[in-house]
Amino acid sequence: MMPGEHKAEVYYAGDDFYVALSPSGHAITLETDMTRNNAPTPVELLLMALGACTGVDVTSIMKKKRQRVTGYRIEVRGQRRDIEPRAFTNTKINHIVRGHGISENALQRAIELSLAKYCSVAATFRPAVEITYSYDIIEEKTAFTS
Repeated sequence: MMPGEHKAEVYYAGDDFYVALSPSGHAITLETDMTRNNAPTPVELLLMALGACTGVDVTSIMKKKRQRVTGYRIEVRGQRRDIEPRAFTNTKINHIVRGHGISENALQRAIELSLAKYCSVAATFRPAVEITYSYDIIEEKTAFTS
C-alpha cells in the first residue's frame, strides 16, 4: 500500500446485509433494507462518522482549554438530494455540552477549529456538502453532601 493509504474490506453476507472490516481490523454490520432496520446503512454511517470526528476534536480542545465538561452529545442531521445519487447537500451538527462553567467562547472556538482544520470527515464532505453547527451548554448542578 502507498503511504497514507487505508484499506477497508466489505463482504456481502446475503439478504441485503454486509460486513465491513475497518483498516484497524474492526467489523461492523451494515444493511440496505430500510424496512427491516437491523443495522445502520452506509449513508447513516456518514452522519455518525462526521459527529464522532468533530466530537473527538472538540473534547480534546476543551480539555486543553481546561473546560470542565461532564457530558457531551452530538446530533447530526443531513439533508439529501431527492434524485439519484441521493448525496448529502447539507448537514447540521448540534453539540450539547454539559459541565461546570463552560465558556461559550471556548466551545465555539473548539467547534470551529474542528470543522475548519482538524476533522478529516468534514474536510472530505466539503465543498460539496454545507456544514453548519449549533451548540447548547447545560450548566451542571453541583451536588452538596452533608
